[in-house]
Amino acid sequence: MDREIQQRHPHLKKYVAVAIGVATAVAVVAWAVSRMTSDTYSTTTAGMTFGDVTEGEFRDYIRLNGRVETGTTVQVSALETGIVESRLAEEGAMVEAGDVIITLHNPTLRQQILDSESQLAEKQNMLRDTELAMEKERLEIKRQLLEARTELARKRRAMEQQDALYKESLTSREEYLQAREDYELARESFELLRDRLSQDSVYRAVQINMMRESLDNMRENFALVRSRADNLNIRASHAGQLGSLSAEIGQSISSGQQVGQINILDRYKITTQIDEHYIDRVEAGLKGSMERGGKVYEVSVAKVYPEVAEGKFRADMVIEGALPENIRVGQTYYLTLELGNASKAVMVPRGSYSQTTAGKWVFVVSEDGREATRREIRIGRQNPDFFEVKEGLRPGERIITSSYRDFTEADRLKIDDRD
Repeated sequence: MDREIQQRHPHLKKYVAVAIGVATAVAVVAWAVSRMTSDTYSTTTAGMTFGDVTEGEFRDYIRLNGRVETGTTVQVSALETGIVESRLAEEGAMVEAGDVIITLHNPTLRQQILDSESQLAEKQNMLRDTELAMEKERLEIKRQLLEARTELARKRRAMEQQDALYKESLTSREEYLQAREDYELARESFELLRDRLSQDSVYRAVQINMMRESLDNMRENFALVRSRADNLNIRASHAGQLGSLSAEIGQSISSGQQVGQINILDRYKITTQIDEHYIDRVEAGLKGSMERGGKVYEVSVAKVYPEVAEGKFRADMVIEGALPENIRVGQTYYLTLELGNASKAVMVPRGSYSQTTAGKWVFVVSEDGREATRREIRIGRQNPDFFEVKEGLRPGERIITSSYRDFTEADRLKIDDRD
C-alpha cells in the first residue's frame, strides 16, 4: 500500500540560514560592544592638560633645596679636668681667638702647683748653698796654695845657702841634706795643692752644671704645671661665632671633652639632600647655580657623602666668587645642579601622568583632538621640566600630560570638547 509523502515547508532552509546569520551578527556586535566598553573610555577635556613632543636642547639638571652651613667648624674642648665655675660667652656670640669662654675649678691642680713651687724654691736654695760651699772650699785651697808657694820659696833659699856653705865646708853634710830634703817636700806639696785646685775646679764645674740643668728642668716642669692652671680657662682657638655650648655651671668636665664649637664665618657651604637615583651621577666638581636677591651665583659640588638614608644622600656645595649679602647659617637656598652638558633630544613635558605610568607609556592625541591612543615609550634622562624620549614618540605629536588615574586600563580615549 502506497503512502503519500508530504513535502516540507519550501522556505525552511531559507529561514534557518537567516537565523544563523542574525545570530552571528548579534554575536559580533555584542563582542564589539563589549570590546569597546572594556578598552575605550569616554572623557571630556575638563581638567585635562596636553603637551607637545618637541626636539631641542635638553638640559640635564636637577633642582635642589640647600641649607647654609659654615664651611669650617672648630670644636672647643677642655684641656684639663675641672668643674664649670662660670660661662663667659653664650651660644651665638661672636668671639675672638684667645677669648675665655668657660672657667673651670680644680683644687687638686692648685695643690700640685703649690707643691711644685715649693720644690722649685727648695732646689734653688740647695743650689745656692752648694755653690757657696764649693766657692769656700776653692778659696781655702787657694789660700793653702799661696802658703805652700811661700814655704817653697823659703826652703829654696835655705837650700841654696846650705849648698854654698857646704861647698866651702862651712856646714855639715847633714844640715845640707836636711835643707835639700825640706825644699823637695815643699816643692811636692806645692805641686799637689796646685793639681788639687785644678781638679776641684773641673769637678765643681761639672757638679754645678748638673745642678743647674736639674734646676732648669724643674723650672720647666713648674712652668708646665702653671700653664695647666691657665688651661682651666677654656679659650676660643679661632675667631668666629659660638655655635653651641654644652657645659653648665657645676658640671664636671673631663680632659679632652668637647664643650662647644665655633663656626668660622669667612667661608660657607650649602648642604643638600639628593635623591639616590642620582648617586652615580653626582660627583665633586659638578657646577650649578642659585638665585638670591635677583642675582645668580655660581656653585660647585665640594663633597659627596656615600651614605644613603631614607632614599637620599648628602652633598656639600660651595659658592664660587662673591657671597650673597646678609648670608646667614640656616638659610635655605634653591639650587640648580647641572649633571651634564646640554644635547639635542626629543622631549615631552613632565606631568602627573608619569606617576601612573612610570614613564613607560602615554596617551597620544589624534590630529583632530577627538581621540587618544595608548602607546609604549622609553624615556632616558629627565629634568624638572622634561623627559628625554628614546623611543615611541616623534616631534610634533601631542600627548595628555594630566593624570591617567581614571583610565589606566583603557587603550583608547574618546575625548569630548564639552566640559
